Amino acid sequence: MARTNGAKTEAASSKAAEIEELETTPEAFEAEDLEVEAAPEVPKAKTDTQEIEDCLGALKALLVAVEKLQKARQEVGDIKSLLVRMLDGELVSGDELEQIKTGVNGLTKLVRAYSDHQSALSKAQPARQLLDDVLKVQNK
Repeated sequence: MARTNGAKTEAASSKAAEIEELETTPEAFEAEDLEVEAAPEVPKAKTDTQEIEDCLGALKALLVAVEKLQKARQEVGDIKSLLVRMLDGELVSGDELEQIKTGVNGLTKLVRAYSDHQSALSKAQPARQLLDDVLKVQNK
């Protein structure tokens, strides 16, 4: 059996006491408290996935808005010349009058579709940065 040296044992217990004291100082508790109180970090992959899904949803909404806008433009047709003639006081035929009615109703839809398009366009702007980032990665 090995004999222990009293000086070594005393030095070891003194070092253990210093370590224990350091671990129980108020500064140590504050540092531990700070670590516990820190907000949990959301995994980057989950955040990126959500951001991508949001951008794709915004792009889909923009596509729908563009389709509605184009459809509304087609419904309005070329009524400007008929409207100008009517505003100049000319009489228009029954068919032309029906075209004007359809066109004016279409203008209301066009204004609404244009407003929806502008809203969808502003919501889809973050997708531009995301696409730029993705395309830069692919080009490298």
